[in-house]
Amino acid sequence: RVKDLDFGNGLVIVRDGKGGKDRRTPLSASLEPVLRAHLEQTRELHRGDREAGVSGVWLPGALARKYPAAGTEWEWFWVFPSSRLSVDPRASLVRRHHSGESAVQKAVKVAARAAGIEKRVSCHVLRHSFATHLLESGRDIRTVQELLGHTDVKTTEIYTHVL
Repeated sequence: RVKDLDFGNGLVIVRDGKGGKDRRTPLSASLEPVLRAHLEQTRELHRGDREAGVSGVWLPGALARKYPAAGTEWEWFWVFPSSRLSVDPRASLVRRHHSGESAVQKAVKVAARAAGIEKRVSCHVLRHSFATHLLESGRDIRTVQELLGHTDVKTTEIYTHVL
């Protein structure tokens, strides 16, 4: 969600990751201009939804009951919203959901091809590369464990095989 991007501190808050935990991970300064431009386009979609009377986005837990209008606020909008509206089966309301995993995987593959990368690229490969580069640059394995959201350092140690 838009509110989970912290440009001031260079962080992304990853909500409800594996094990239902939240974590913070670095947001590269080189991505900021591209991400801000993307958010301007996304804001136009948000404005259009508001003008069309779309019910907003789904909110987690009791938040929807406590703050029913929050789902229409910009901060709660998706960073990568779906291009289509859909009916939320929980409330029978028309809403905009976030892009699905397959759309993100496809976008990563298209970007890799456009960059001239011949090897197979996926979100998992990018995550693996991130961890490997951190370890190669001398980052402590516990720091990498925290950034990846691993509960057990043994999972993070898988990335040390390339060192």
